[in-house]
Amino acid sequence: MIKDIVKNLEVSSTLRINELSKELESKGKKVFKFGFGQSPFKIPEDVIDELKNNAFKNKYLPMQGLPELREAVANYISNKKNYNYKAENILVGPGTKELMFLLQMLFDGEVILPTPSWVSYEPQAILGRNKVHWIETRRENNWFPTSNDIEKIILKNEKKNYLLLLNSPNNPSGQICENLDEISKIIKKYNILVLSDEIYSELYFTKNYKSISNYCPENTIISTGLSKWCGAGGWRLGYFIIPNELTRLKNSLKVLASETFSSVSAPIQYAAIAAHQNDHTNYINKSRKILKLVGEYVYNNLKSNKILINKPQGGFYLMPEFLDMKYKSSQEMCSSLLTDTGVVLLPGSDFGFSKDKLITRLSFTDFDGKEFMDNLPEKQNLDNSLVDKFAPKIVEGTKRLKAWVESK
Repeated sequence: MIKDIVKNLEVSSTLRINELSKELESKGKKVFKFGFGQSPFKIPEDVIDELKNNAFKNKYLPMQGLPELREAVANYISNKKNYNYKAENILVGPGTKELMFLLQMLFDGEVILPTPSWVSYEPQAILGRNKVHWIETRRENNWFPTSNDIEKIILKNEKKNYLLLLNSPNNPSGQICENLDEISKIIKKYNILVLSDEIYSELYFTKNYKSISNYCPENTIISTGLSKWCGAGGWRLGYFIIPNELTRLKNSLKVLASETFSSVSAPIQYAAIAAHQNDHTNYINKSRKILKLVGEYVYNNLKSNKILINKPQGGFYLMPEFLDMKYKSSQEMCSSLLTDTGVVLLPGSDFGFSKDKLITRLSFTDFDGKEFMDNLPEKQNLDNSLVDKFAPKIVEGTKRLKAWVESK
């Protein structure tokens, strides 16, 4: 009864680990949720108020999205990217995950994925019957591919269509891609389609964040939404920004949208207008400061001759690599860690690494974001006393993880 293409797939590891953590907690085990990545911050009050004010809206909205919302998103993104996007360039979906899935369904070609990549990219490509080419990346290059890495794949068959997925700031590494200019030259040379997953783009810690869309907007679909910067993951609202050069692709996506989700929840779309039209600079800046402080606390306490780790540059992830550990796989190591300490990490094999490479993903969001934000000093320098006070599970979980490694 079940198609072969689905039989070998498993439940998304990020969702599975979230449910496992809740199950262990319900049984009385103290769990440190470093596995599931979601914003710890409360949705801005003005956005919540707009959801309440529009709760009575019960009509189907246009499948491409509410025109007023698409206009607000287009203006917001145009200002960020210094590129002229219009409402017609926006496609609203129930989270970007669904839109990515529909893109894989219609794309006729082969998919290029850097290792590491978000857990759902490859399964969606498989369901779309698209061949996947993995690119091994290096710590020294922030875990992103070089132009030569990409070109080697294309030169094997230049007649194919290629879809390159770039995610910066990256899940799971927490790194930002810094060689976009050289990558863009290959994209233009071979007319590659790029999906730029920018769901964490507001949560960068370095100055002058850029995306591949700043270099080759005509080839780039930008994917983003409310879940990370606005703390609204459970609302399920995301969107694609699709340039005029890709109008045929956009129209095909609209066909698939009409046959799947029809349209996104009306009250949430109205509330999302406020998220993009109102000024949330203070909220976003505070989110960045807190995440940077907490991320660097974990980084500074874990880096050692037994743990290789890059300093976080955005989002809320770190990617520790454990050395001299006697485990056959990252999955086995994570299971042992959870049993011994209650600390939840995700194995690197879920993100494209070989099973025997002892790399993991660590999410540093297990704290009350509202309490932290409400007590964040306005002007004085931030220090680790704030982490001790407002992120105690991060502190204890990090200590347990460090002690566990040192005991091995």
